[in-house]
Amino acid sequence: MSINTKRLKNLLKEMVDIYSPSGKEEEIAEFTEAYLKKYDLPVRRQEVDENRFNLIVFPKGKDEVELCFVGHLDTVTAYDLEDFGPSEENGTIYGLGTADMKAGCSAMIEAFINLAGNKKTWPSVGLALVVGEEEDSSGAKALTQEYGFPWAVIGEPTSLVPCLGHYGYLEVMLRTEGKRAHSSMPELGHNAIEAMLRLLLHITEYASTAPHGLVYNIRELSGFPGGFVVPDACEAWLDLHLPPNTKIDVLKSELEQLVSSVGERVNGLSARLKFEETYAGYHISEERPLINKLKEACQKMSLPWQPQDFRSHSDGSALWAAGVDPIVLGPGRLEDAHTPEESVSFEQVVQAAQLYLTLARSL
Repeated sequence: MSINTKRLKNLLKEMVDIYSPSGKEEEIAEFTEAYLKKYDLPVRRQEVDENRFNLIVFPKGKDEVELCFVGHLDTVTAYDLEDFGPSEENGTIYGLGTADMKAGCSAMIEAFINLAGNKKTWPSVGLALVVGEEEDSSGAKALTQEYGFPWAVIGEPTSLVPCLGHYGYLEVMLRTEGKRAHSSMPELGHNAIEAMLRLLLHITEYASTAPHGLVYNIRELSGFPGGFVVPDACEAWLDLHLPPNTKIDVLKSELEQLVSSVGERVNGLSARLKFEETYAGYHISEERPLINKLKEACQKMSLPWQPQDFRSHSDGSALWAAGVDPIVLGPGRLEDAHTPEESVSFEQVVQAAQLYLTLARSL
């Protein structure tokens, strides 16, 4: 058995043609379930909530495997609902979710079709196609509650560079409060948005100069109330990505002190912060036996072995927190994900399918 490139390309395009933002994955999940059944893969549904489910392909009768390939079926919301579907040009597939991560999902599915077609004993590997990664990793969290596996390969876009390290993640909510006044008389109030802008300047300066090597993004900024008034409240949401060895408790303490000191210096205003999602980074040693098998698989395919750290948030964080060692490795470039020009090299999707298959067979 070998990778069927025509079948793989058709699957990828069909998956991209189905709009599946987080929370609305029913159609893509039902399509993928039917596709897996078409090739006699032992697929099971795992309920995540009332209308959403993961798809699990484990050896018949087993709930534990040595290695689980994990992909997420959801995407971010479409940049343009009239034009999110697939197109192809010069060997590159364009469309929402191509890189993040329907290319990885389709490559894993193609690899498992090959495994199922082999008359030899199925190795101790499983496939999990989950929901909710772009929001709260609800699918990955449900997965680890019911199924057991010490290792995972997550098909996020890494240009097929194995990522044995993973950045940590902090989701931070900032809130400033002031005094409401008529919009034509701002001197009688205290503008909470102005206070937030000052606070954000201090935080971005701290993030740029701190020894932690933070990567930050100001995701949202909203003032309250609306209308012809000086706003007396403002909220901002920040994403902070932290190198694997960052001490999160130290970082939290420093941020709390910074927000407190800025709030004290601005007369008539108060500022506070709240940490929402928190995930520690991690790093997996290259000396582990399964990593050696992955290295051998890369060498068989003439792929360079230059492990890196995955800089973004992913289901790897939730799996690590549950006691799994997750390797992030997939087709596509992270910098293309979540952009209007999202795309993936189809040649790399084929390589990913072959690499997944080679690794699975090595077990």
